[in-house]
Amino acid sequence: MLRVVNRVLLGIAGLVLLALGGAVLAVGLGAAPPSWWIHDGADDVLLSDAERTHWRDEQWWWPTVIAVLAVVVLLALWWLSAVLRRRRLTEVLVDTGDGEGALLRGPALEGVLAGEASQLEGVARAQAGLTGRRTAPRARVRLVMEPHGAPGEVLHRLTGEAIAHARGSAGLATLPTEVRLRAVKHGAERVS
Repeated sequence: MLRVVNRVLLGIAGLVLLALGGAVLAVGLGAAPPSWWIHDGADDVLLSDAERTHWRDEQWWWPTVIAVLAVVVLLALWWLSAVLRRRRLTEVLVDTGDGEGALLRGPALEGVLAGEASQLEGVARAQAGLTGRRTAPRARVRLVMEPHGAPGEVLHRLTGEAIAHARGSAGLATLPTEVRLRAVKHGAERVS
């Protein structure tokens, strides 16, 4: 979801900046602006003294400016933290019993979990991802089912085999897992 929001916002901002910058550049290079354009020609300034100081003496002006800028800064900080935040878990802490523990690479556990899930009968493809904390990971598994696959049987075998093996190999008491099933696209069978 965040990836889509990023692309849409960056695309809109890019188009607006490109259109405004191109229009100002064209007028600055001597192109005749249309009648509705805010600038008259190459010697016109972006903001005149009257435009810049028009609202300065109003009571509501500065609190409004400060509030709008604060909202923009907060939204920018939220967006930056959301972009920089890691979604996937890079390592899992395995309790070895000696008080130190060992680190298991997250992508390795994801690969094994996805590989074992894709070997189940009725599964065309599988993807796995780990989220959460390294002491309490959570798994997300996406399965693409073949047309003949039975979702109940696949889910039962996935929890009993692949997820149980991943939980046991990492020494975890629990491994909460979200499983998403999707059917592979296929043509309709012909009935005669």
